[in-house]
Amino acid sequence: MSTFPRATTLVLALAAAFPLPLIAQITPTANELAPIVIKAPVMDTPLETRFAPRTPQQPLPANDGASLLKTIPGMSVIRKGGTDGDPLFRGMAASRLNILVDGEPILGGCGMRMDPPTAYIFPDAFDQVTLLKGPQTVLRGPGASAGTVLFERKPVYFEETGTSLKASVTGASAHRHDEYLDAQAGSPLGHVQAIVTHAQAGDYQDGDGRRVNAAYQRSSITALAGWTPDRHTRLELSAVQSQAEAAYADRSMDGAVFDRQQFGLKFEKRHMGGLIDQVEAQWQDSYVDHVMDNYSLRTPPANPAMRMASNPDRKTTGGRLAVTLRPDDQHRVVLGLDQQDNTHTVRSSDAQPRKEDARFGNLGLFGEVTHVIDDASRVVAGLRRDHWEATDARTTLSSAMMSLGANPTAGQQRNETLHSGFIRHEREYGPNLQTMIGLGHTQRAPDYWELISKEAPDSTSTFDRLNPEQTTQLDVGLTYKTASWQAYASGFYSQVQDYILIQTRVLKPSGMGTRSATVARNIDARTWGMEAGVHHAFDPQWKGQASLAWVRGSNRTDDLALAQLPPLEARLALDWEGGRWSAGGLLRLVSAQKHYALDQGNIVGQDVAPTGGFGVMSLHGGYRWREGVQLTAGVDNLFDKTYAESVSRAGALVSGYEQTTRVNEPGRTLWVKWQFALE
Repeated sequence: MSTFPRATTLVLALAAAFPLPLIAQITPTANELAPIVIKAPVMDTPLETRFAPRTPQQPLPANDGASLLKTIPGMSVIRKGGTDGDPLFRGMAASRLNILVDGEPILGGCGMRMDPPTAYIFPDAFDQVTLLKGPQTVLRGPGASAGTVLFERKPVYFEETGTSLKASVTGASAHRHDEYLDAQAGSPLGHVQAIVTHAQAGDYQDGDGRRVNAAYQRSSITALAGWTPDRHTRLELSAVQSQAEAAYADRSMDGAVFDRQQFGLKFEKRHMGGLIDQVEAQWQDSYVDHVMDNYSLRTPPANPAMRMASNPDRKTTGGRLAVTLRPDDQHRVVLGLDQQDNTHTVRSSDAQPRKEDARFGNLGLFGEVTHVIDDASRVVAGLRRDHWEATDARTTLSSAMMSLGANPTAGQQRNETLHSGFIRHEREYGPNLQTMIGLGHTQRAPDYWELISKEAPDSTSTFDRLNPEQTTQLDVGLTYKTASWQAYASGFYSQVQDYILIQTRVLKPSGMGTRSATVARNIDARTWGMEAGVHHAFDPQWKGQASLAWVRGSNRTDDLALAQLPPLEARLALDWEGGRWSAGGLLRLVSAQKHYALDQGNIVGQDVAPTGGFGVMSLHGGYRWREGVQLTAGVDNLFDKTYAESVSRAGALVSGYEQTTRVNEPGRTLWVKWQFALE
């Protein structure tokens, strides 16, 4: 795999060559308890959790989008190796959790889910991450029954001609090192920006010293050019190229190539006054090329005939147009449409022609209105209508290395009209307390991994078997903020009709015997849970933090627990900051998970067995030379505990490695992160 020039050399050279005034990356207001190290972001509103991804985090600063999100209470990650885990919120994964990058959805290419959307996200390249809980918006694409995650860069505007630079270097156990460089130059009329990232690590060891097949290497270059005739108008062209490779401990193949190219064009006009207050338009074109094999990143099979490879890709185009109206002081209305088309192909090697196996298209119309009742309360409501279509282009089917014969749904097309909507009441009780209660309903079409990659219980194809998933959910929440206190709580209860369940090791007839298959089928399900937390400044130097997350679900069709739901989790943190120095610790406590359903789950993973509880202690310290430049170091899993998350993938038999029940988490890990910013 080719790699981009290392950013480390650039960072060190620029730091030496430009002894310029240093500036802080984040400037919090007085009543925001800004974290020294992110351990569990605090909800900004009863609906949203928002935080700055460049702030160091514990456990170890993130190398991809999923590892960044796991700091949010209620968010978990399905571990597969050292990178490219799948995030879950409230136990819901994949297309139930929309992931958008600067407003653009990302789709991976791997039919075995090696590359979820967050695999292509480099956290330091973004200014802000926002989690919108539940089906409480219709503005950000279809589905999203669990929530929506926005990775965003703040609009760039130069008051006068100038330059700016942000950079960081991270080093850690397992030969890990990350580099990030963000250079900007501009004037009031426009700007250019270049972002370079690199992340690399070897195999890590669990608490018992067992090596885990987990090495990876990831690089990206992002280029942006913007025209800004005034502060509220922006036309921006972007281009992203990324490359990666990753070894996996949960399967028989590794990701030898993850190449992605993306081009985007965005226009924004804000604060226009009059009826039309804002106009947004964007277009994207992206391509993912992926190669998986069982010989490039691991010991190859002794028999050359047993070497396997697959080369899927995905081409995605789409766009969005939204207009914000202000008919009067009491109403804000957003109207718009979004569209996406994607084509997926596959081949066994680059010497063979590609074969299209599926095409998908979606056109959505949406509207959302905010009605201000009085100075303290408002009602927000939205409706969305999606026209979804899919084509099954497969002529034959196979499972692993076994041919299943002709595809019974070859050439078939599906068209569905899907509806979503919500209504929410928000109220403020004085300057400190906010509350929210909302009811939402969303209909989600089966995704590629459910519709194309799986079988049906009574057929080798699920294409004509799966119904769209329908979720109706009640969300409640509150936040409380003072100069020294921040507290929050949120809860939900949902009924899911035609929940799409994935089940492995289903026996099917095969010749004179049977074979094991992975099937997708509809069930009825129910989920409920909560997140809560408090953040308190005892005095100007000492701050404490605690959070709790809990979710439970039932498979009403099979009368079983709903699979792949994480157990009760608590986090307790204490931080000290005295001038230039800072220190702190995190205790993560996870209970046993006895509610499970063997071999059932989602497109990412299935329940393996019950798990015991565990506790993990981590410590960190830091020094800030001046505003904007700081060094932070830490040790995660201080007592070198051996453990695995209950939702993580089952460990596979990989030559040279010991197989474990699940992919174990890293043992004791040392890390250090250096950051600076200047202009």
